[in-house]
Amino acid sequence: MSASLSAALARSRHQLLPSKRKLDDTAASTSTSTASSTSRACPATNPSSDACLSPPPVMPPLHFFVRTSSKTLVVHAHPSDTVNSVIARLSGPSPAADLRLIYQGRQLQGEETLASCKVQPDSLLHLTARLRSTRCPRAWQLANDICHPRDPYLLDSLVKEFLSLSPSPALDGELSDHLDVFLLSGAPVALVKFYLSHTSMPVRVVADRSIRLFTTDATLPKDFQVRCLPILLEFCRLLGSTAGRRDLLYQSCRGALATLLDLQEWRTVGPFRQPANAIPQLLPFAKEMAEIVIAGLSSEAMLISSKDLMEFSNFMRALRVQIQDWMGGVGPMPRELYSSPNACSTSNSSSSSSNNTHRQLDGWIHALYSTYKELIEKVNSCLKKLNTDLINGKSVVGESDTRLLGPSRILSVLTELNHFSGIYEDAEMTLVSVLTAHRVPLNALVRHAKRHESFCWLLKHRDILDFESRRNLALMMFPEGRDDYHELHEMLIDRSQLLAESFEYITQAEASSLHGGLFMEFKNEEATGPGVLREWFCLVCRAIFSPQNVLFLPCANDKRRFFPNPASCVDPLHLKYFVFSGRIIALALMHRVQVGVVFDRIFYSQLSGRTITLEDIKDADPLLYASCKKILEMDPDILDSDALGLTFIREVDELGSHKVIELCPGGKDLSVNSRNRDVYINLLIQDRFVNSISKQVAHFAQGFGDILINAKEQNFFFSSLDLEDFDRMIGGSEGVVDVKDWKAHTEYNGYKPKDRQIGWFWKVVEQMPPERQRMLLFFWTSVKYLPAEGFVGLGSKLYIYKSTESQNHLPSSHTCFYRLCLPAYSSLSTMRSRLSMITQDHVSCTFGTW
Repeated sequence: MSASLSAALARSRHQLLPSKRKLDDTAASTSTSTASSTSRACPATNPSSDACLSPPPVMPPLHFFVRTSSKTLVVHAHPSDTVNSVIARLSGPSPAADLRLIYQGRQLQGEETLASCKVQPDSLLHLTARLRSTRCPRAWQLANDICHPRDPYLLDSLVKEFLSLSPSPALDGELSDHLDVFLLSGAPVALVKFYLSHTSMPVRVVADRSIRLFTTDATLPKDFQVRCLPILLEFCRLLGSTAGRRDLLYQSCRGALATLLDLQEWRTVGPFRQPANAIPQLLPFAKEMAEIVIAGLSSEAMLISSKDLMEFSNFMRALRVQIQDWMGGVGPMPRELYSSPNACSTSNSSSSSSNNTHRQLDGWIHALYSTYKELIEKVNSCLKKLNTDLINGKSVVGESDTRLLGPSRILSVLTELNHFSGIYEDAEMTLVSVLTAHRVPLNALVRHAKRHESFCWLLKHRDILDFESRRNLALMMFPEGRDDYHELHEMLIDRSQLLAESFEYITQAEASSLHGGLFMEFKNEEATGPGVLREWFCLVCRAIFSPQNVLFLPCANDKRRFFPNPASCVDPLHLKYFVFSGRIIALALMHRVQVGVVFDRIFYSQLSGRTITLEDIKDADPLLYASCKKILEMDPDILDSDALGLTFIREVDELGSHKVIELCPGGKDLSVNSRNRDVYINLLIQDRFVNSISKQVAHFAQGFGDILINAKEQNFFFSSLDLEDFDRMIGGSEGVVDVKDWKAHTEYNGYKPKDRQIGWFWKVVEQMPPERQRMLLFFWTSVKYLPAEGFVGLGSKLYIYKSTESQNHLPSSHTCFYRLCLPAYSSLSTMRSRLSMITQDHVSCTFGTW
């Protein structure tokens, strides 16, 4: 264990106080016998020594509960003990004079005995730092009326009035004082007692309704509800230890508590301000929800309700945040701290008394780790069962969402387990071993994961995932896009000004407005809808990557691959155009449109934050690649003879001028030899392919990040995918269109598969060159480049409708619905002629309807 971690844990440990979850599970106070801690004076009215020596009347010992800000203690005392003596035993490091005991809404006077205060066995007292009753007299009156109502049927009215009198959340101190009255008065205990009453069902119903005012009252502002967390916590403790976990009211209080923990402000509320207090408060709920999750996964359907999963996630997240604060940024914890229940005390102390203290302080470390182990073992067994079902051919992960509902929860549990890697040293290794052992069921679940669930962390383990899984997770980083008409970003584009007008519409828009849907229409054309949008994406990308616009250059070895043009600065708006380009590519991915363009490795590597190597430049500049290889392989003696005459410079012809760039200070006077050739090659690559286009890459990345849900994840998006993954996602299928697959995914309306027109149609298609086939597909669907899976990736069948138009008419299309309207031509030659006309480049882009 590192010294810094040991010191951090040691500093934190002595602050962590023991906490008990249930009233009936509380441990006895560590105080000494009351007989030895309190002296009892003889009555002043009797001076005789005989009277002083006579034994007092025998009174039975008194035990009762004392509630502090973070725990409940059992106190054993004598009825003749004074209030001050009890406070002194409970004060700990706090001055006893600053503490007060509250019983039944009344402050007990220090010189009074417990007997004179009429403290009853098993009663509940509250230890507080100062008396607030003088500041909230009406609140105390209402709280007292709740504890001792004249009419129990008015309990809910009293609680409503108490809440209505609460100060504004802006007055934080006054609001805290007001709500503290409710706790200190014992009102929660009273309401729970009424709720547990078996003598009067109507009273039980009223008490239920009163408590639910803290859980379901939508009229209370969120910041006020957060301030009620200590009250909800108390209700949960009381109900959990009396009515039990299956009680509906308890579950409602627990659910409300979990919901409030999803808000930012919860950490500013009393018991949650310090990790030492918060961890013991949250751990019981996290363990309870983990047990519920394990029970759900143990069922045949592996079903966990959305509500239970939400509570599990919220309690785990809140607990994790407090633990990370407690660790002080040092971690994860070494294994010896949690490998056994006594690990902490054994490794940090030698004395028996110190060991006992550490067992109390650090018990949660092993308890939480045990919960983690139970969860990971259950997930492992579930994945193993899923794998067996898949091998046996069971349709566990198929088309039906209901079948997926149970197993899909495994991913949510895995997401919570993933966060333990920052807490426990071996947690990440254990998780990776489980994921690796069950690749098949894991990928089956990820492929069908819904985009509203955040499983992107799995991309850190991308080698375990297949392409479809990686693609699904990467696309979850984009907004879903809203179909609401009022949220659409509308564009009306003139085809003759396609690039310029598209640039204005996209760059001038706020990034958030592009997160919804896009409504695209060409001027003087009726067509609108998804088909027109797909066409626009393809056309604008073709314009962006056209060499005529000097933004990008094609690779010498692969004209389909592009990288930023170092000379793009000839256009004063070039950097804004790179922002525009980044937005367009991201929007195309978001809308699932393949545009037939892919990136060169040097461009993609920079977007993903990877270092450019010699092998990366192979396609971008094959001549330079070959030259560098020769230098690296050259005989050292020849290179050292300065036969090549190379120095650390790069010569550039830019905009008609010749420039010499030094690769390092004094580079023009530094010769390349066998000892520094590796450095020379690296500096040359860095200057030629990184420095020269760094601004273009940065602005493209900025535009791309604008479209992501979280712009900061731009680098993570690219680093999570291989270049080949990105090629398939944005470029689509590069191969020849499979006509057989095309026919298999086409249905007919008005025609039958064996009609002669259909036979002629497919015969003509089969005889077309590949580019004409793509033109026909584009005319039909506005899809020029199919998804990587082929036609099945379109998500819809294609349709051929019988047109009522005469043979003189050309086919038409409804690209939004993948529908081709085909007249009943009378001959094969006529069919060939008509299809030839619509597959011309200038026709296929303009003849669709909608």
